Amino acid sequence: MTYLLSFVIFLPLIGATTLMIFVNEDKKESIQNIKVLTMVTTLATFIISLALVFQFDPSGDGFQFLEDRSWIAGLRYKIGVDGISLPFVILTTFLMPLVIVASWNVEHRVKDYMVAFLFLESLMIGVFCALDIVLFYVFFEAGLIPMFIIIGIWGGKERIYATFKFFLYTLLGSILMLVAIVYLITISGTTDIEKLHEFIVPSDPFYLFGISVSGGIQTLLWLAFFASFAVKMPMWPFHTWLPDAHVQAPTGGSMVLAAILLKMGGYGFLRFSLPLFPEASIIMQDAVFLLSVIAIIYTSLVALVQDDIKKLIAYSSVAHMGFVTIGIFSMNHQGIDGAIFQMISHGIISAALFFCVGVIYDRTKTRLINDYGGLVSNMPKYALFFMLFTMANVGLPGTSGFIGEFLSLLGAFKVKPWFVAAALLGVVLSAAYGLSLYKKIIFGNLIKANLKSLPDLSLKEMVVFIPLAFMTLFFGIFPYLILDLTSSSVTLLIDNFNSDSEIQLGQLIRSQGLSITLLGN
Repeated sequence: MTYLLSFVIFLPLIGATTLMIFVNEDKKESIQNIKVLTMVTTLATFIISLALVFQFDPSGDGFQFLEDRSWIAGLRYKIGVDGISLPFVILTTFLMPLVIVASWNVEHRVKDYMVAFLFLESLMIGVFCALDIVLFYVFFEAGLIPMFIIIGIWGGKERIYATFKFFLYTLLGSILMLVAIVYLITISGTTDIEKLHEFIVPSDPFYLFGISVSGGIQTLLWLAFFASFAVKMPMWPFHTWLPDAHVQAPTGGSMVLAAILLKMGGYGFLRFSLPLFPEASIIMQDAVFLLSVIAIIYTSLVALVQDDIKKLIAYSSVAHMGFVTIGIFSMNHQGIDGAIFQMISHGIISAALFFCVGVIYDRTKTRLINDYGGLVSNMPKYALFFMLFTMANVGLPGTSGFIGEFLSLLGAFKVKPWFVAAALLGVVLSAAYGLSLYKKIIFGNLIKANLKSLPDLSLKEMVVFIPLAFMTLFFGIFPYLILDLTSSSVTLLIDNFNSDSEIQLGQLIRSQGLSITLLGN
């Protein structure tokens, strides 16, 4: 199908428009119809997106399912996917029906809630498919709006503070990226991402305020893009908005935020930072590794002392994104493979963990760890699923969480072994706060009166847990299904990166009038 990718992107938008125009929320039957229509839309989007996987050629170079036509003001609507972006598209379409099921108990402004999520799904898929840098920016930034609304309307008591903090942090970083995009378009003469990948951004050093800037304008552009992607992931020290946003967000919002929205930062590094600014990426490698290791250790230590379950999992997400960034900036095949796998795996596991919190919060209306204990007595099914996802989050072999962390650390070890040695402490700390959380909530004596009557998992909750558990184990046993999909695209990315960095090094040598003397004899 010529327009298959566009159909996947805009089907949720069509569903949202249908809800807004044709469905009223004035009757109880209408509310049920809204939920069913939203579920059908997201499920249909997932099923259709599977056609992308079946028709995708993993051995092919470059982008597939290309669509390119004029848009507005001389800009292009150009979309396509490669082995790097396709897994994120499938992750998004796979999780959204589960998010809708997880949100089935929402009763306040149901139509608006479902419309916001459908809009968000279209925008998230668009981010991973856009092959025009302006189109990418539109999708990237527009996703802030529905998430802002979701947290701001259906969030907790401090939702206004959390939404504005989330919005301002991400907007500030994105403004810097917008300035960089405008400059990049000016010097390259194109908005086409494929053509930008072939464009050599100047890297001649110059003086700024009396300081020599290694990598020149390329480094400044890299920093502008970094500001946006680092906030989105988020990396330390740009992470402070995330715990607040997660605590206040409804369960569905937390699942989407952790599983998909955070991955846009890592995707941005892969799609823009490495291909467009190879020299600057090499220059800034040590800085990224340092920030990543600090994030892994520091946020793990902070997670250890949390009394709110959501905050603990939020800080855990920051730590796990640290493994992603060291994998990406190892700039070798194992590291980047591991980073992509870690993002997909963490998307599944983090969504499951936040749903675990939502299940017991809906029953007790509290997220405090000390308010629980002994749930294994009357919620054995819940205890089983919680154990699986906790172990996966720790990185237990046999689960998907192990593969991503292992490959990321392996790739990073080849270039920065001392940083990896420090990062391994984060693996130990991850086990410490993960197992401690599980022990406090699940084990012990069931002595609190309000917990004794808690029912075990309902059918709707099992519908969410079972697919997430299956994928966690499935990709832990068969990781090659993702790795084979990404292999050719990662190889092409690394080859182009090495080629561009060598070209720019040669240009730098010539521009400075340097010569290389080969010594013999």
